[in-house]
Amino acid sequence: MRNLRPERAKWIKLRMAMLCGMMGLGLGFVLSGADKIQNRDGAAWLEMAEKQRQRRLHIQPKRGTLYDRNGAPLAESVEVPSISMDAVEMLRGIEEKYVPRRIEEFSERISAALSLDKDEVREKIARRRRFLWLKRRVSEDEVEKVRALSDRTQRDPIRGLQIEGEGHRFYPNKGLAGPLIGFVAPDGDGREGLELSLNEELKGKPAEVHGLRDRSGRLIFSEGLDNEAALAGHNVHLTIDRAIQHTAERELDAALRTYEAKGGSIVVMDPASGEILAMASAPGFDPNDYQGADPDHRRNRAVVDRYEPGSTMKIFTLATALAQKSISPTEPIYCENGHMPIDNIVIHDTHVHKWLTPTQILQFSSNIGSAKIGLGLGQQRLYEGLRRFGFGEPPGLPVPGQSVGVLRPRDRPWVQVETAAASFGQGISVTTMQMALGVSAIANGGKLMEPILVKRVTDSTGATLDEPKARVRRAAVGPAVSRLLGEMLVSVTEGEGTGVEASVPGFKVAGKTATAQKIDAETGRYTDTHYVASFVGFVPADKPRFAIAVAIDEPMAGTYAGGSVAAPVFRRVAEMALRYTGVTPSGTDDKKAQEIAKTADPAEAAYKALSRSDEPAEAQPKRPARALGAGEVEVPDLTGFPAREAIKQLGALGLSARIEGTGRVLKQEPAAGAAAKRGTTIRLIFEPPT
Repeated sequence: MRNLRPERAKWIKLRMAMLCGMMGLGLGFVLSGADKIQNRDGAAWLEMAEKQRQRRLHIQPKRGTLYDRNGAPLAESVEVPSISMDAVEMLRGIEEKYVPRRIEEFSERISAALSLDKDEVREKIARRRRFLWLKRRVSEDEVEKVRALSDRTQRDPIRGLQIEGEGHRFYPNKGLAGPLIGFVAPDGDGREGLELSLNEELKGKPAEVHGLRDRSGRLIFSEGLDNEAALAGHNVHLTIDRAIQHTAERELDAALRTYEAKGGSIVVMDPASGEILAMASAPGFDPNDYQGADPDHRRNRAVVDRYEPGSTMKIFTLATALAQKSISPTEPIYCENGHMPIDNIVIHDTHVHKWLTPTQILQFSSNIGSAKIGLGLGQQRLYEGLRRFGFGEPPGLPVPGQSVGVLRPRDRPWVQVETAAASFGQGISVTTMQMALGVSAIANGGKLMEPILVKRVTDSTGATLDEPKARVRRAAVGPAVSRLLGEMLVSVTEGEGTGVEASVPGFKVAGKTATAQKIDAETGRYTDTHYVASFVGFVPADKPRFAIAVAIDEPMAGTYAGGSVAAPVFRRVAEMALRYTGVTPSGTDDKKAQEIAKTADPAEAAYKALSRSDEPAEAQPKRPARALGAGEVEVPDLTGFPAREAIKQLGALGLSARIEGTGRVLKQEPAAGAAAKRGTTIRLIFEPPT
């Protein structure tokens, strides 16, 4: 600058100073901004950087398995291939002016490989999304075609196509328990049945995986999972037994075909624990192909469908009356020769009788006898008695759509005809599940159990998370009433009873038939053409193992009676369940009891066999013979009789009984052969079986 003129040199120095000042000021702004970014706003910028750099994947756990009580799978998830697409990656590097043509080419090739609509594929690519499903649950042939399209060794490969494993719900037993189990939709959520109600347990909670991604958004590093158990939902073990369920469905389907019925349901329970061993509905459906099934066939009729029970309700009316002591077990009831006007209607009996004992009212299914028992109880006590057996309240099962049935409210006075009708099962409605619970209470000594459908819940490692225990909801009746009523119900399946078709060879069966008229929706009156045939009972009657309720809706082919339609279904299911679980007829060394069991008329044979003695004739005491006075009868020899037969014998003679103990008659007062006036009470002392 020495060679420059002073004025020019001064100007250059000034400009340099100004430039340095501006650079210093700019550097200050840069440093200030860096400080702001690094220190004051560092957390926000760090979060933004992490979002750009990291990728979060939400991994949906594998859905848990549904098992039967013995560990056989009823519903399980399997991995099947599905095809997804990254449209951004597919079109990366293609000049914008060529994009429409390339989209057309790609959509044509992809639609041909996957048998998809070309326009739909074109629309998905044009949306340029990072992730879209192209086709879910594809075949192996389609997988190979997609691999060929993406093969980079070939000319013009298509990028962005992904083959991903996806959980698919599979039902190995096809339609077995379909209405009970339900199905899973493509989004992975249960839609009906247990798949819906247990969805949270089976589905599990999605896990989140953090990783790094490249400029194309592809995952290149994963941190892994802290808890590997998060990759699977919980497994649910049901109380259902697959073999018993199969038999129940087979027999139900056979009954529907034979009698051209509209539908039906069966519930099989363990009365002691409340565990449900089978819950069958027909028609059913295959959850593997739920989309092709009629929605009406997907309904779990056992808990959803309500029907008027008819004569099976006489069990609970009589149980309530015995518990309330409004009648005695041997009290004769006048049945009006099968015709009884009440209010503005007339009650009829199918089997016409004058006098019947409570046992005979069950045996011959007398509406009039049951109505008189119900009227003797009155509205309040009858209502409370039926509620104690669980009618008018939900069963409390983990299944959707449970019906509570219809039980007339007690806060509104019932007219006489309503009380009478309710006593033999008209004007109220129940479900098959409620009937099974009610009859289980008779079988187990009078305890209404909480029904159990889920035996236990386990995690993916097998550890038990929940295991419901048997729980008594309340006492319905006392043990003595329960035991007595069980013996009375045996008469329904023997001799002249309406349910002889339910009898199981070698076992005593306690149960009740019903043939209930349905109401015509148009007229609001009972129809003479449509019925619900049903049977409820338990077996063996002395040591119940199975309580079974059967309901057949609208049998049409020739017969509609519960004793002809539903009772044989009960018998076949009971026979299989007894054999399957190894229950055999009780053996006995008593020759007299064996002779009774072999005959067609147990009461008559018992009287003949037990009136004989193994002692020599000369050792037998002689009965004093004398003429009977007016109104007198000879007291029969009841030694060795069970309570039901003893009561029947006395009732036929117009005598009543006072029962002490259980089992078979050991002693009686007055003694056999004595003269007694009609109405006399005979004291019976029972000895329990050894």
